[in-house]
Amino acid sequence: MTLVVALVGPTATGKSDLGLALAHALGGEVVNADAMQLYRGMDVGTAKLTPEERQGVPHHLLDVLDVHEDASVADYQARARAALREIASRGARAVAVGGSGLYVRALLDHMEFPGTDPEVRSRLEARVEAEGARALHAELVAADPLAAEGIGPRNARRIVRALEVIALTGRPYSASLPQHVYEVPAVQIGLDCDRAVLDERITARVDRMWARGLVEEVERLRAHGLGRTASRAVGYAEVLAMLDGALTADEAQAAIAAGTRRLARKQMGWFGRDPRVHWLDARDPDVVARALELVAAADAGDLGLATDDPAPRRSLGS
Repeated sequence: MTLVVALVGPTATGKSDLGLALAHALGGEVVNADAMQLYRGMDVGTAKLTPEERQGVPHHLLDVLDVHEDASVADYQARARAALREIASRGARAVAVGGSGLYVRALLDHMEFPGTDPEVRSRLEARVEAEGARALHAELVAADPLAAEGIGPRNARRIVRALEVIALTGRPYSASLPQHVYEVPAVQIGLDCDRAVLDERITARVDRMWARGLVEEVERLRAHGLGRTASRAVGYAEVLAMLDGALTADEAQAAIAAGTRRLARKQMGWFGRDPRVHWLDARDPDVVARALELVAAADAGDLGLATDDPAPRRSLGS
């Protein structure tokens, strides 16, 4: 099977543009691995490429959910694996692009999906409302420190899911998480950037989103009924707060930039723990050529784990 090329890393590093360049060079088709770009109508706030910006390259797993639906990693895995099979049947190369770490892992690695129990989940969600997410996060720390380390104390949805799985299986939630073992053969290329430069890029991106109609987009989507997942996305939650009078426009913009910076740190923490990612500097003018060299080496079987690379791994603080 032809190796899947996966472009990963923090937001605002240029993954979409590099994905297009690689797809053109490799005869490829892009598979979205950004959870929020699954949603129809969530375009400006997710920096989704417009049909024109996709330059004729087929894109899969964009606009497949309504905003009132909750995204599911299991559903994404089924859809994305089907897309890989379709792409392979045409003799094309799949180029997965996105910064949603769990979705990338679901696409590439073996990953179990324990069942759900509406009653257990409802009780846990009621406790979040009554006690706050931090209280349940403390409970998760005691039950499964490894899982708690990867789930922030404000991420109520994932905290609830982790505690639900523990209650249903009697095992740590972390036991069901993927290991660094490919089920789908791939080469992962990470884009990284100096922290100060990335912060500037994020600020500029938020300004562009605002100018391109983010507020109007959120107003339209709210009229259709934003679901829990969509309404909590960075950019959308802050604009909703502004529309409800809780924030001024300036405060909302500042909050979006701050939330996006936090997201970038989390993304780098997630992907930075994966030794299979080969890191490139997003500012390198020859980044496309260097990425193609990595793909060629991987195709030839000459590319080991990223930790064996002569080039040092980068971090946001570098």
